[in-house]
Amino acid sequence: MPAHLSLFRPAAFLAFLVLGSLATNTTVVHAAPPNVLFLICDDLNCDIGCYGHPQVKTPNIDRLAARGVRFESAHCQYPLCGPSRASFMTGLYPDQTRIKKNAIYVREHLPNVKTLSEAFRDAGYFATRIGKIYHYNVPKHIGTSGHDDPYSWNDTFNPRGRDVDDEDQIFSLVPGTFGGTLSWLAAEGTDAEQTDGIAAAEAARRLNKHASDKHPFFLAVGLYRPHTPYVAPKDYFAQYPLDQIKIPSVPDGYDETIPKPALQSIRRKRDQVNLKPELAAQAIQAYYASITFADAQLGLILDALDESGLADNTIVLFTSDHGYHMGEHGHYQKTTLFENATHVPLIISAPGIPGGTVAKTMAEMVDFYPTLTQLAGVDAPNDLSGRSLVPALQNPETMVRDSALSHFSQSAPGYSIRTAKYRYTFWGDDGSAGEELYELSTDSDEMHNLAGETKWDSVRSELKQLLRQRIIDAQKIPRGVNVFDVQRTKLSPQ
Repeated sequence: MPAHLSLFRPAAFLAFLVLGSLATNTTVVHAAPPNVLFLICDDLNCDIGCYGHPQVKTPNIDRLAARGVRFESAHCQYPLCGPSRASFMTGLYPDQTRIKKNAIYVREHLPNVKTLSEAFRDAGYFATRIGKIYHYNVPKHIGTSGHDDPYSWNDTFNPRGRDVDDEDQIFSLVPGTFGGTLSWLAAEGTDAEQTDGIAAAEAARRLNKHASDKHPFFLAVGLYRPHTPYVAPKDYFAQYPLDQIKIPSVPDGYDETIPKPALQSIRRKRDQVNLKPELAAQAIQAYYASITFADAQLGLILDALDESGLADNTIVLFTSDHGYHMGEHGHYQKTTLFENATHVPLIISAPGIPGGTVAKTMAEMVDFYPTLTQLAGVDAPNDLSGRSLVPALQNPETMVRDSALSHFSQSAPGYSIRTAKYRYTFWGDDGSAGEELYELSTDSDEMHNLAGETKWDSVRSELKQLLRQRIIDAQKIPRGVNVFDVQRTKLSPQ
């Protein structure tokens, strides 16, 4: 750990001495432990300005990237809300947490786990959750604690806005069905009336309070957008004219080129396959509008951080829970092992870390836990599976990882390894249900499966061996953590 980081021991609230030259007087500096602002959007992919999207407007995420470090290739460990959130909040892989579906409380499988925010609580931080950090059914659980873990926080706030009250106005491909179905609304009213607008206002209030009480904090703010239903004030929709929306295309015969479980993952939403162009354009427009709306709420929070005077001593991490498809491979939403579903935005800014850089290393969401605790000098459990990204924050050329592991179970379990040059995926026991190989420099859309081509056998074999070892490591039972394979009695009604 760098010397300047090791000085922060918030549990003890230590002061340290900064010594000048022998010719000057000794100056006593009381070092405040760095705060943590953890910001996460729901179902946000990398259709963001600072990630190179030519159309989507995200000025506030972009300005955070300008003062922080942007990770070009960060990936979730499971492309579904509940498993992903349980994974990064525990620093463990889904094969270790045993959480591979939604609607599960983390302690049903991990009764004695120490979560990320709990580690900060134990170090003397005041840990607050605003909105969605663990799994929630959206929009059903908006305004409630969803499947939250109460042991992770000192305090919580559950925003609820007019987007919930306006449900009868929302268009859905399956009328009256939301959450897992494409649905959207160009809403009346203001940002401040929406659930995420209320969350942003509360986050600003909390930041001002912390500025006054000067107590170290871990503030986690989970926005609901752009999760379906895609609801945002209508002005955001107007920023994306339908005639300017580009709809991804899928070549004839594509379905026959990928394994059956992979095909099932992109065809599982039968009512969302082969959308008519006008309907597809509306869905994409609504998704983009929701992203820009969420970005505006992030802007309010970042403004409050600056205005409170806390910015210089606050670590900020911004991310999503997984990626998202908007028509790529003919699929909408998540739950695939393609780039669109595993790739997540990740931006970290921290005191003493140069801003405006791009980290080249591969990164995983399990890395959040050891990264934040190292930056803050907080003790972390020894059984974390993630790696600290601090070396890459200090030097963006540093390679902390050379691969990222993702997992998703369809008719057969699938595992995928992403390297700088390739994505290799196998389905079933050691690939018994099929394999995929994509060369990303020539096929960034992952549309040409090379797994069956002889000339790629050596690459496929090397990546398969790497993937096997990554799976073995990700399945090791964590030391010191009790793991229940079978889900225990529900803590509350679903």
